[in-house]
Amino acid sequence: MLFSSIPGLEDVKEKIIQAVKNNHLAHALLFHGPEGSANLKMALALATYLHCQNPQDNDSCGECPSCQKMSRLVHPDMNFSVPVPGEGKEDKEDKKKLDPIAAFRLFAIQNGYGNISDWVYQNDFEKKQLNISKNAARQVIKTLSLKSFEGGYKIMLIWAPEFMNAASANSMLKILEEPPEKTVFLLVTSQPEQLLTTILSRTQKVMVRAFSDEEIMSHLVAENMCSREGAVQIAPLADGNMREAYRMIDQVADENTVLIRDWFRACFSVDINQIFNFVDNFSSKDKESQKSLLLTGINVLREVMLDKAQVNNLMRSADTDRDFIHKLGSHVLDGQKISRIYEILNTAYYHLERNANMKIMFADLSFQIARVMKPKQTAS
Repeated sequence: MLFSSIPGLEDVKEKIIQAVKNNHLAHALLFHGPEGSANLKMALALATYLHCQNPQDNDSCGECPSCQKMSRLVHPDMNFSVPVPGEGKEDKEDKKKLDPIAAFRLFAIQNGYGNISDWVYQNDFEKKQLNISKNAARQVIKTLSLKSFEGGYKIMLIWAPEFMNAASANSMLKILEEPPEKTVFLLVTSQPEQLLTTILSRTQKVMVRAFSDEEIMSHLVAENMCSREGAVQIAPLADGNMREAYRMIDQVADENTVLIRDWFRACFSVDINQIFNFVDNFSSKDKESQKSLLLTGINVLREVMLDKAQVNNLMRSADTDRDFIHKLGSHVLDGQKISRIYEILNTAYYHLERNANMKIMFADLSFQIARVMKPKQTAS
């Protein structure tokens, strides 16, 4: 992974490279940035630069044996710790147990802008609670206590460190503060606010900003992923999120939008049987699918607002959904109702993150939306 493989962000790259050249690189760095940013790629590019046997002024050489190993993330002094499900009885008996490090190498190479949801779906972790356990923390300490294989830096990259519980985080405090010589920790997250203060205080923060529209446009065109005209349309909608830009290029029919449409219709007509059918359907899905569904609902509200403001050039919905969105805004939702349903969906997303009872939550959510859509008919 080279700095040159990351589009734009020259300001961030320059700060990192100068820190290495001036010997001001901290032993524990926290790469944080919004979802779809290059936080993971930037950390890996730094790791490649530190391992490179012939580093250039602004990047790794990309040709030495160390760079070649880093291109496949198989350098013996490059280590990883990632969130995985806790082991149950079935997992212990499963002889074909997943190798999380091999899986993460593949994930990082193929999906460098991916998020935790992508990691979950890639490895069939649905309906499983992820964490970086105390045992994983002990493994980190054990790994770093060994000498470097090739005599250079020994690097430990911890992806999504917010999944460390208090016990695992506390286990690593001492080695984070006083690591062995030439040992570097690279923590990568999009949710630094969820990290324990004790972890945050022991790291130097590297803010990886969102991509600019021009950086996204230039990248998509340079990689022949779409035409210049298509890139001009996609970049503003991606809002700095490269993952979202990729998704829009390869966009397929969104089944969630159809579900949201039919659910909203059931709420508007207060069709009790239909509402509870949707509640059963939604609650049977895995947690990440439920999150995606609520986010789709929020996106539909955004589309309604854009339609009402007559700025169709900014709308992202498929042409087949435009009629539903227009009617929803024209006949059902005014600005105040859109704002209220937006708040309701965001609150539901918050409760979903904190393991609320799914059936109760979706039932309550449905009737709240029904009351907003038709307050006179549904008021108690």
